[in-house]
Amino acid sequence: MIQTQGIHHITLNGADRSTSINFWQEILGMPLIFEQPNLDDLSTNHLYFDCGDGRTITVFTREDSQAKKVIHENIAGSVHHLAFWVSQSTIRIAEENLTQNGFENSGIKDRGFMDSLYFHEPLGLLIELASYKFDPPFGYSHGQVLAEAHKLRQQRGAINIQDEDIALAIRNFSQINDPV
Repeated sequence: MIQTQGIHHITLNGADRSTSINFWQEILGMPLIFEQPNLDDLSTNHLYFDCGDGRTITVFTREDSQAKKVIHENIAGSVHHLAFWVSQSTIRIAEENLTQNGFENSGIKDRGFMDSLYFHEPLGLLIELASYKFDPPFGYSHGQVLAEAHKLRQQRGAINIQDEDIALAIRNFSQINDPV
């Protein structure tokens, strides 16, 4: 078995350099940290953007590629969407900011344990801004709280995790650490 340690980077096929920089840096606020030729194809440029946690999204660009928006078909083996973690404050203002910059969007959708906002980037890839509606107790991760909340929602027979499942999961973890 290979033990992964997280996502290292995701590489997308972009169009021209300016289209990629305008979207990833100017709209999503991911700084362009460096660029260099694609070492497997020197006629292609390779842009590296910081996602906010030190991990990167990279984009291959070519100046002879035209930015053309294509809504991709959801077929087996394809990418459905990319989701980026944002704060509750950011997701609350993102809908208006996206609209002002010409990006139609879904509006904020309540997913029970998180909020989501969907839109397509300039070449048609579906992007989600995702924001957890909770902070895990000290010493625990979002994943641990979600795993516990999942068990609780199954016990309730509910279709999805709701606020009550998260609150009880957090309470359960907090009681484990309670010195009394």
